[in-house]
Amino acid sequence: MRSVSEIWIYPVKSLGGIRVPSSRVLPKGLEYDRRWMLIGEQGHFMTQRASPEMALFKLSYHSTAFSIHYSGESIILPFTSSGASLTAQVWDDKVVVNEVSRQHSEWFSERLGIKCKLVSFPESNARPVDMNYAVSNDQVSLADAYPLLIIGQSSLDDLNQRLRTPLPMNRFRPNIVFTGGEPFEEDGWGHFRIGQNRFAAVKPCSRCALTTVDQETGTKGTEPLTTLATYRKRDNKIFFGQNLIPLNCDILREGDEILAGK
Repeated sequence: MRSVSEIWIYPVKSLGGIRVPSSRVLPKGLEYDRRWMLIGEQGHFMTQRASPEMALFKLSYHSTAFSIHYSGESIILPFTSSGASLTAQVWDDKVVVNEVSRQHSEWFSERLGIKCKLVSFPESNARPVDMNYAVSNDQVSLADAYPLLIIGQSSLDDLNQRLRTPLPMNRFRPNIVFTGGEPFEEDGWGHFRIGQNRFAAVKPCSRCALTTVDQETGTKGTEPLTTLATYRKRDNKIFFGQNLIPLNCDILREGDEILAGK
């Protein structure tokens, strides 16, 4: 039996994730997942690819807000914000976002040593997924390209058997981790159900240097990309995990069974 073993949200793009026992599935992805991000002075999104120290910002979940923790300090991130509207860029997409507050932007700028702003992405604002992989008029949050990412624990186990030092799942920042099944079987999934939720698996996830950042220390290495390149590379890209589009919206829970078919 295949079942959900972990559910993760990453409220601020490229900062620490939060494991949750359940989550609402929304058209753009899990509730609160990547609805905020940091942008530089030119409005371009910031990630651990260029700023690996972003991994050191950890989040916790409260009933009405998140707390962001860094080196013994913290700041509250409210679920909603109504700051000034501006345009930002995520890869090739231009999106309309709101600055959370000047205080939040200054807090991050001081700790990262880079002038930046913390912005939110309202649920009603548009950002279509790549039409080559869209099922309908699908939308995505501030995630790189698709609403959700799923990875089988067996896939990580297979990789770790090949590594000198095993790595945790947080290197790959999935939303859903499942147990049961064969390594990398998610590569070939199509339509499937988890609880009352229906999903379409639309594209294997190509991986980048962010996976080489230790999420506890913020330091970069070479693994897992070096090893993955020996057996998970095609068309000059390295794949690990499967991108998903939700076909309907319900509650996703740890322990939910995964069933093939619509």
